[in-house]
Amino acid sequence: MEIYDGEFISEMESIARRVRSHAVTMIYQAGSGHPGGSLSAVDILVAMYFHIMKHDPKRPDWPERDRFVLSKGHAAPALYAVLAEAGYLPVTELESLRKMGSRLQGHPCMRKTPGVEMSTGSLGHGLAAGNGMALAAKLDRKLYRIYVLCGDGEMDVGETWEAAMLASHYKLDNITMYIDRNKLQLDGPTEKIMSLEPLGDKWKAFGWHVIEINGHSMKEIIQATNEARSIKGRPTVIICHTIKGKGVSYMEGSLHFHGKAPSDDEYKQAMKELGVARE
Repeated sequence: MEIYDGEFISEMESIARRVRSHAVTMIYQAGSGHPGGSLSAVDILVAMYFHIMKHDPKRPDWPERDRFVLSKGHAAPALYAVLAEAGYLPVTELESLRKMGSRLQGHPCMRKTPGVEMSTGSLGHGLAAGNGMALAAKLDRKLYRIYVLCGDGEMDVGETWEAAMLASHYKLDNITMYIDRNKLQLDGPTEKIMSLEPLGDKWKAFGWHVIEINGHSMKEIIQATNEARSIKGRPTVIICHTIKGKGVSYMEGSLHFHGKAPSDDEYKQAMKELGVARE
């Protein structure tokens, strides 16, 4: 079977729909959370955990595992949903999002949730943390790889660019960063808040290998990652062009759902559009 044949893509897209339904349900039940940026990142996360990364849900601390850092920590519902689908925690536990005593906090916590490699939420720290992991792998002569997912709003943060310089300086070809380029951040369109373009050229100037893709195409995500693995002597950034709120029509491209839970009627519509029957 060809890895990109219809059956494989269909299976991956089916997982992504389940993950989206989990994420929306978690936020709805919690009454708070960030649906827009969670939904735009789902396809990247599914590709990570169901094809790209070397990992073992039964051994979250396996020394040879690949590491994934969700720098845009507010997209935690998508990460938790993927971890549950991958077997790190029971799917039923997703109902505990943001509740007292839950392992599933509003932002990922590495000390509470199995499979979470780095506590994140304050934007801009993910790449720096990933660099540390990548340097450790180099020093220990280990073959595991580091993957970091950042939001495009994080490109406003100075630490991101400091980390970009460091990764290039130390030739960290074992780290790959994905930018969830949905073009919206908390206060509005990225190009109005702090213009990012030409984003690819900026990363090239910092010494990175740059790839731009459709961030909702499983085939393109996987092919770009394979290309990143082949690059020697410099890190790779994959700019993933995505849609905020992807999969739910009234959330798509809407700033309104950056950090707002759906109402009862909105939730029912979302489940219908995602093909999931929920009461």
